[in-house]
Amino acid sequence: MRTRFEPALRQVFHLYWRFVRGMTLGVRAVVLDSENRVFLVKHSYVSGWHLPGGGVETGETFREALQRELAEEGRIELVGEPALLGIYLNSHVSRRDHVAVYLVRQFRQDRLPEPNREIVDCGFYETRALPAETTAGTRLRIAEAIENRPPIRTWR
Repeated sequence: MRTRFEPALRQVFHLYWRFVRGMTLGVRAVVLDSENRVFLVKHSYVSGWHLPGGGVETGETFREALQRELAEEGRIELVGEPALLGIYLNSHVSRRDHVAVYLVRQFRQDRLPEPNREIVDCGFYETRALPAETTAGTRLRIAEAIENRPPIRTWR
């Protein structure tokens, strides 16, 4: 049941959250190798297989954040410019407010350093035989990248 106070309460909560919690931004990457295999990571703090990526730090560009996260999580170094697939709300990508998802096809993988401690496992997987625990959002982003089509909805 809607009350006459509901619009005012929404406005108050909106202002409260704007001042208490800043907007968080994140990046993710669909990294495809020359055989069209996709790079996935498994984190220690959340279940399932995910696209590599993470938060954008203060003063950092999306590209800088993407490069840092790929190096930390998969020993991957960007060579060319990644292509923006879309910017999504957090509900299907991560806990960030907005997440920019990129397609990465030009990269080098350095075998020397190990991924950071938050990564339990990582590797390239055939897109037709993804691990069973691959999240639905990850599967959707991979399908969009493979089919070279724009996202169905940009804001989700």
